[in-house]
Amino acid sequence: MDIEAKKQFAEQLHERMKKSKVVIVTDFKGMDVGTMTELRRKLREANVEYEVIKNTMLRRASEGTDVAPIKSYFEGPCAIAVSYSDPVAPAKVLTEFAKNNQKLEIKVGVLNGKVLDIAAIKALSSLPSREELLATVLSAMIAVPTSLVRALNDVPRRMVTVLQAIKDQKEKQAA
Repeated sequence: MDIEAKKQFAEQLHERMKKSKVVIVTDFKGMDVGTMTELRRKLREANVEYEVIKNTMLRRASEGTDVAPIKSYFEGPCAIAVSYSDPVAPAKVLTEFAKNNQKLEIKVGVLNGKVLDIAAIKALSSLPSREELLATVLSAMIAVPTSLVRALNDVPRRMVTVLQAIKDQKEKQAA
């Protein structure tokens, strides 16, 4: 790669880091190609970018972004997982994958400028996804008007039942 191509790549990477919600740094030392391909596939399914980039390029591109506080972790063989929308998705996929594959090591992460250690990333992975949270909120929003309609509908039904009982009682007395 010539100097101009490197500068252009660094600028693109800088823009991607600015837009990111979460960036997680991993060490993939010792992973074979098949395992790495499987990890990339799982991350791609979760709309997460996973790339191996030179450490010097990562350090330069992270300057002036929310990722800058973790640039000291860009050492040795490392790859970054970047998500632009759901901060929980990469944490879930990486922690689940690391349970079954001891060679994947999660180093550190950053969420909106705040550094996440391994414990914080594991805690983040236990949160429900964005879709699950939206479904919960939507069900709560639907439950309130539904309960109101049921309550309002119950009053006339009870009134009809009482009137029917009075009618039946009067018919018994008349007969």
